Amino acid sequence: MPDHSPTAYDVTLCVENLRAALALHDITLPSLRSDLPSFAGRYAPPAGLVALGNCNTATAHALATALRKTAAER
Repeated sequence: MPDHSPTAYDVTLCVENLRAALALHDITLPSLRSDLPSFAGRYAPPAGLVALGNCNTATAHALATALRKTAAER
């Protein structure tokens, strides 16, 4: 069976795409990054997680507003 787990490169691209999409709404998550320890687990397949990190309430509010606006446009 083929392994469809994300590579570190896949996760890095995902992070960059998310960062660019957030920037379209003037939202910055300073600690947005690939969670490299998620690739070190002994389980298969590796998780390849994206660490969204911490943000202040103003950023969280802006993110929620952007998500609601996008959902309403569907």
